[in-house]
Amino acid sequence: MTSVDKKQDSIFSKKLMWPALRGTFSKLNPVTLWRNPVMFFVEIGGIITALNFVYNIITGKGDPAWFTGAVSMLLWLTVMFATFAESLAEGRGKARAESLRKSRTEIIAKKVKQPDPSGPATEINANDLRKGDLVLVGANELIPGDGDVVFGAALVDESAITGESAPVVRESGGDRSAVTGGTRVTATENIIVQITADPGETFIDKMVSLVEGAKRRKTPNEIALNILLIALTIIFLLVVFNLNSLSSYSVKAAGQGTVVSLVVLIALFVCLAPTTIAALLPAIGIAGMDRLFSRNVMALSGRAIEAAGDVNTLLLDKTGTITLGNREAVEFIAIGGHSGEEVVDAALMSSFTDETPEGRSIIVLAKQMGSRLQELPDHAAPVPFRAETRISGVDLEDHSYRKGAPDSIVRYIEQRGGSVPAELEQKVTEIARAGSTPLAVTRDNEVLGVINLKDIIKGGIQERFAQLRKMGIKTVMITGDNPLTAAAIAAEANVDDFLAEAKPEDKLKLIRDYQADGYMVAMTGDGTNDAPALAQADVAVAMNTGTQPARDAANIIDLDSNPTKLLDIVEIGKQILMTRGNLTTFSIANDIAKYFAIIPAALTSVYPQLQTLNLMHLANPHSAILSAVIFNALVIPFLIPLALKGTRYRPMPAQKLLVYNLFIYGLGGVIAPFIGIKLIDMLVTFSI
Repeated sequence: MTSVDKKQDSIFSKKLMWPALRGTFSKLNPVTLWRNPVMFFVEIGGIITALNFVYNIITGKGDPAWFTGAVSMLLWLTVMFATFAESLAEGRGKARAESLRKSRTEIIAKKVKQPDPSGPATEINANDLRKGDLVLVGANELIPGDGDVVFGAALVDESAITGESAPVVRESGGDRSAVTGGTRVTATENIIVQITADPGETFIDKMVSLVEGAKRRKTPNEIALNILLIALTIIFLLVVFNLNSLSSYSVKAAGQGTVVSLVVLIALFVCLAPTTIAALLPAIGIAGMDRLFSRNVMALSGRAIEAAGDVNTLLLDKTGTITLGNREAVEFIAIGGHSGEEVVDAALMSSFTDETPEGRSIIVLAKQMGSRLQELPDHAAPVPFRAETRISGVDLEDHSYRKGAPDSIVRYIEQRGGSVPAELEQKVTEIARAGSTPLAVTRDNEVLGVINLKDIIKGGIQERFAQLRKMGIKTVMITGDNPLTAAAIAAEANVDDFLAEAKPEDKLKLIRDYQADGYMVAMTGDGTNDAPALAQADVAVAMNTGTQPARDAANIIDLDSNPTKLLDIVEIGKQILMTRGNLTTFSIANDIAKYFAIIPAALTSVYPQLQTLNLMHLANPHSAILSAVIFNALVIPFLIPLALKGTRYRPMPAQKLLVYNLFIYGLGGVIAPFIGIKLIDMLVTFSI
């Protein structure tokens, strides 16, 4: 997605307004509208009052035709404002989906049978690729489908997905092997990609479907609110039904007065039912997903965002999440009486054939420190790194150079009859305590010194963790490092706690333990070993640069692969909860004021004593009822921008936040109708 595509359209721009208006009418279909029970009953009321309007015109009986017609029109406007809000929210998502579709072009794939770039390749359409197929991709070519790099390394331009112009490294054999169909390789010899998704199931296909809102599921909180709205609707239906019988009985008993008409009863129901929140509820959820996507984060369900609003514990994988992922050489330390120049040259010599990021960083640092060696001699024999030995290096005619884990180097030297300087253990311990990784360097059977490999903390992450702490969220770093290294990195990153030497089952157990204690747990990760824990977490955020299993286990994907984005996710989750709660408070508070407008007007002819409740001194029953219905309809479009933008989240104690919201939306919801209905009544009376 380009920066232009990502720019947020104005809420009421023409680009969104016209499609939203068309969608407004299509959503009036009762088959569609019944999912919103309050608005469904308002639509039924609109139908009944419209028929009553026709009856009034033909027979001249009942309420004045102008009054019945006006009430019917306003009920239809109330329903249309509700469907317009939902259509406008969906339109924003569809606009983003359209920009994603434009990023997909027809691609010709070069299918191969073996992960060997020198083998024969067959050209086929990318749409014919299936999961498990191998494809060859060269420089400046589009990757034909979602997959994992199984051979080679490349720089990949992912701007079509993330909007970031800088290419990223994708290479085989690590946690940065996942690639997305439609992205472009910018620099490589050749890479082999194994396809991991069938056509129609690619990452972009899922994104298009999700941002359109087609698969948005209701969250438990939203379901609970819907139950409340349905319960209130049923209660007011029963109240209105009984008022008709009660007024009829009272008129017969007193021998005077007028039975409350059906149109007035319907107006009473619409004004007292929670129509405001019912109208805006669908838009709040859809707009929440859209706001998250505008920050380059894709939620696989509305439930995931809402759960993020309740998160109080965050688990973060260290490598690639808190740190940049690749350790860098920052220092060469000489021991045993050897010179720094000897250590630099030996480290460089043993790293010439090391293609790992760590090995390349050693070469860069050695050359920066003025090493005279420029390249590996032709007669050199490389010694590749092996998991069993944990040592790599090179053999020359006159010398052998090695570097590796200190304990492995000690065994290597002792097996050859050499001796290890006493200060090696001291230097190794110092480096480990500082949170870095030590590598010992040898020439022949002598330990020359130690290389300090440091995990680089991502910039600005300490400040973001401090913000999370203010929001009441505990941060826990998970790493496979030893406790000394883990403690040092945890302190530098400013996390609250850490789990060292963590295996996949340890991560899973930690999450289950927190959940058993009643915590809502979020986790970010990018590796295959994170997948079980991500699947267990309440909110699972996978980095887009991570492996396919990690992305499959998550319910939120961070397209920028920035773990501090969780702060944005939590804020938007809290925004959804607060927006829904605030509008619910406002809607119910509205009913208090509308009660004083419409109850006296509806029942004064039956119970004259109710006139004392006419606190707003409304002109007459018809103008009072009409004013309340007009206000009830107009308040919905006025609140649409708030529903789409969301309530601003302010980190503060829950009790203080509750008082603040009750004061703003509760008291405001009571006062606004008194002012609004009175002004409308004055205009209506003047017009009549």
